[in-house]
Amino acid sequence: MGQEFIIKSQLLEDKVNQLLPSQGGFQAGVDLSASTTIIPIVDLTESAEGSALRQDLQKALSLNSVTSFSVRNTTSTLINTTGYFRVFGVYTTIGNNTCLFNLTDGTTTKKLLEYAFDTSQFTSNLYDFIVFLQAGDSLTADSNNASGALEGSTRQIADLQGNLINPL
Repeated sequence: MGQEFIIKSQLLEDKVNQLLPSQGGFQAGVDLSASTTIIPIVDLTESAEGSALRQDLQKALSLNSVTSFSVRNTTSTLINTTGYFRVFGVYTTIGNNTCLFNLTDGTTTKKLLEYAFDTSQFTSNLYDFIVFLQAGDSLTADSNNASGALEGSTRQIADLQGNLINPL
């Protein structure tokens, strides 16, 4: 059987009060205590969150979890299902072009990103963002000229409720 010890430390008491405010802090006559009994601690956080992978690994790209796209001189619907999606890639252009991403619910359209150019020089840059789509929402990509392109991929990272989706 373990032995019990009383710990008198204002520093430790202050830290417990900071980390556990719902406990109401220490009251008169209540002390911290320690024991020589060994109690194993099992961290079930990742399993409780619905993911057995670390968050950075959960966002990994794989052959079956990524959908690629190429939009040039047209408008394309990239995603029309619910959830959280990562959208990443590169836009390239030469000349007078506009490339953009829009969110729409079929009635209202909102511009997310726009790349507008009026130059004869070649321009290229990366983009990487996360979008949330509810029922009826769509993400579209638009290029108004054959010399302006949006190339990239999408990957669903969580469902509508925010449950992480592991790569396939």
